[in-house]
Parts: sequence; structure tokens; C-alpha cells
Amino acid sequence: MATRADERRRNPTRAPRSVVRGAGRQAARADDGRARRYDPAETRTRVLEAAYMLFSTRGYAGTGTADIAREADVSEGSIFYHFGSKRALLSELGRLHGEKMIAAMQGDDALADVTFEVSINRCFDFCEINTVWDEIVHDGSECPGPGPRGHTHNPEAEPFFHAAREVVMEWTRQHLEARMQRDGRSGVEVDLAASFIFALVGDSMQHYFRPGVSDGEKQRIRREVVRFCSAAVQEPTR
Repeated sequence: MATRADERRRNPTRAPRSVVRGAGRQAARADDGRARRYDPAETRTRVLEAAYMLFSTRGYAGTGTADIAREADVSEGSIFYHFGSKRALLSELGRLHGEKMIAAMQGDDALADVTFEVSINRCFDFCEINTVWDEIVHDGSECPGPGPRGHTHNPEAEPFFHAAREVVMEWTRQHLEARMQRDGRSGVEVDLAASFIFALVGDSMQHYFRPGVSDGEKQRIRREVVRFCSAAVQEPTR
């Protein structure tokens, strides 16, 4: 009967089976390590984008963490690790929503070159097509605009609204400063003006998106908002 020693003598270059098995286990562990390796920032971004999309299409109540994990291609545990809970996502999503709105309002222009007429009309355009606010809150308000679109102080919406407001308010303040510096204007309390503009545009959204409002009435609302905001910061309009 051939022994393992005899086999090794006949095949001196063949590694013992125990060595082969050990090497296979080490390779498997290495593969697992590569599979588990991830970028935390990338994971957070994927989760937020997935949640934003799903909340927009299915609603907040109709979306579970398992749905978000599947869409983001991450483990469900990753959501709890990075955010704690589904509701805790709302604050992060509010910031994301605010950032998307800012990107829409500024476009590819330098901040100082964006007139209020341009930024406000872009904001209305953004809210025309973006309904994440309505789907998250389910209270009839669809977009916080720079201000809340029909915000009814639903407690479920508060983290989203306040985070979006903080982001957009800061951009509005920077926008005001850039425009005034560019035109050599002064005498405006920038922090107060930014807060008033946010509130004015938010209130206008409630009128703009009421059921049955005609296209002509919507255009009139846009014009009046532009006129009021521009006058408040001494910016000429066409």
C-alpha cells in the first residue's frame, strides 16, 4: 500500500494536502476581507441617495430599511451603524435636499452672477418636479422651497425641514453677500434679509401649489416674489 511519504517521493513538487487546504483557507479569508472592505463615506452616500429616491417614489411609510439597503447594495446593518434608525435619516436627507436645491438655484454660474430673478425661478422649477417633501411627510406639503411648501408642522417632518432650512439659509446668506459685494451695495442686514427671503418664498409656495391655480397666476406669483426679494436687497429688476 502506498503511503503519503511514497507519494511525496514520486511527486516531489506537489505540496502536501494539508498545505493546500491551509492555503485555500487563507485565500478564502483574503477574498472575504476584500469583499467586506468598503469606504464609509461612499456607503453613507449610497444609502442617502437610495433613501431619497425611495422616499420620493414610495413614501416614507412605504419604505423600509431593507428596501433602502437593497437599493443601495449595502447590508441593512450598515444603515443602523451609520444613521441609527430610518427616522434619523430624515435630518441627513433634509441636508441632501437642500444641497440639491442649491445646485438647481446656482446652476453652473458663479454665485455673484446669479440674480434673484434667476435663483427664485430656478427654485420654483425645482419644486415643480421634486416631490420628496410630500412623499416623506404625507401632509400635503411637497417641497420646503427655500421655505416650507405648505408645511403643517407635522412632527415627522421636522428633522427634514430644519436641516433643509439650515443649508438653504446659509447659501442665501452667502448669495446676498456675493451680490452686494459685486455691485458695491451696503446697508442690508444680511442675516435678517436671508431669513425674510426664505420665509417669503416659502409662503409663496403655498399659494403657487394650491390646487386649481392657473399657469397665469403662477407666473404672477413668481414675478411678485422676484420683485419683493430684489427690492428688499436693493437689486434692480428688468
